[in-house]
Amino acid sequence: MSGPSARPGLVVAVASGKGGTGKTTVAANLAVVAAARGLSVVLADCDVEEPNAHIFLKPEIDDVQPVMLARPAVNNELCTGCGECVEACQFNAIACVKRTVVIFPELCHGCGACWLVCPEKAITEAQQQVGVIEAGRSNGVRFVHGLVEIGEAAASPPIVRRVKAQLRSPDLAIIDAPPGTTCPMVAAVNDSDVACLVTEPTPFGLHDLTIAVETVREIGVPMGVVVNRAGIGDDRVQEYCRREGIPLLVEIPHDLRIAQAYSRGEIVSDAVPALRPLFDALLTRIQEVAGQ
Repeated sequence: MSGPSARPGLVVAVASGKGGTGKTTVAANLAVVAAARGLSVVLADCDVEEPNAHIFLKPEIDDVQPVMLARPAVNNELCTGCGECVEACQFNAIACVKRTVVIFPELCHGCGACWLVCPEKAITEAQQQVGVIEAGRSNGVRFVHGLVEIGEAAASPPIVRRVKAQLRSPDLAIIDAPPGTTCPMVAAVNDSDVACLVTEPTPFGLHDLTIAVETVREIGVPMGVVVNRAGIGDDRVQEYCRREGIPLLVEIPHDLRIAQAYSRGEIVSDAVPALRPLFDALLTRIQEVAGQ
C-alpha cells in the first residue's frame, strides 16, 4: 500500500451531525455515479470505529496493512518519578503513583510528548498495532477503509489520517466521515475541498446540523447540505440554510424503495434507476460549490 503521489483533483467529505442520516448512502452513490461519468474515484471510509461503506460497494480487498502507533514504554530503573511526563500529557494517559509511572494505553494518542520531556530518558517509543487499513476495488471505484482495534478509540484520528494518506491522485476522492463532530470527524473533514453535510428535515436533524455547520466553519471548508428523507418533517432545515447562506445541494425524497435497497446492501442509484439523476445532480452541485 503505497503513499499518495499527488493530491486528488477534488476532495469531498460527506459528513453529518449525527448517525443515521444516510451519509454513507450518499457517499457510496456519489462514488458510483462519478465513476460512471468516467472519473477516477476513490472512496475512503473514515468511520474507522464502525465502517460500513463496504457493505454497499462490496469491494475485492487486495491490500491489508496494520496501523502501528507509537506508545510509551517506561524503564522503571531509570525513572525517578519526577512527574514531567504527567504534566506534558494532554490526554491524561499517564499517572505517577508513589513515584511510579503508570501508562493508560487506551487514552494514549501517541503524541510523543512524554518521552521528549523525560529528563532521565526513562520513557522510550514502542510500536503497537491499533488498527488495520484495507484497500481494494469495486465497480470502477477504488476503495479504502480503516478499522480501529477494540478498546483503541483514542487511536481513531491517527487511523483516519492514515486512511486519507491512501487517497493518491484520483479525479475525485470521497471521504465518508465519522458521524458527529468529534475529533475523528474533524480529522476526516480537514483539508477537504467541500464538505457535504447530510441531514433530515426534523428537529433533531436541524439541531445536529447546526453543530456540524459550526464545526466545518471552524475548519474552514466550504460546505453544502443534502436533505435526506425529504417530506417527513418540515422546512426548517431549508429555512436555516437560506438564512445562513449555505447551498442546499439536493433533497432526497422519503421513498420506500431507497429503504428497501439500503436494507439489501444495494447501491440506490442502481436499484432505483429513476433516482440516478438526483445523485448526478448532486455531483454537479458539489463541483459548483468547489468552483470547478
